[in-house]
Amino acid sequence: MDLKKRMLATLAGFVVFFLLGWLLYGMLLMDFFNSNQGTASGVMRAETEMVWWALAVGNLLQTYLLVYIFGNWANITTFGGGFKAGVIIGLIIGYGVDLTMYGTTNIMNLTGALVDPLVIGVMMGVSGGVIGVVLGKK
Repeated sequence: MDLKKRMLATLAGFVVFFLLGWLLYGMLLMDFFNSNQGTASGVMRAETEMVWWALAVGNLLQTYLLVYIFGNWANITTFGGGFKAGVIIGLIIGYGVDLTMYGTTNIMNLTGALVDPLVIGVMMGVSGGVIGVVLGKK
């Protein structure tokens, strides 16, 4: 796979992932996650205090992970293949991280730790589908 296609797939996946994060976490599910925080205090940043460059780089790296896996190991070049793989990868990473955090911190309660990976799965699934389409372009 050439560098240009890899960069375009990463950029397309990033835009979708970032916008879905804003829509799901920042708009639709904000109250849900606020009500399912753990007992830790002062851990959430207000929107005006967020470190946007770090959020963007984190999202970019997550989408590049999909590009790398799809292009180097899985040869995924369709929306359906990318969606399916993205959901599976998102769920595995999401549950792995969230259950570890639940087991070791007071950042979120069990309900939040069980629902958050589903949101991540949706985000990585849709982003993975877009990445698959871009990688499949001739």
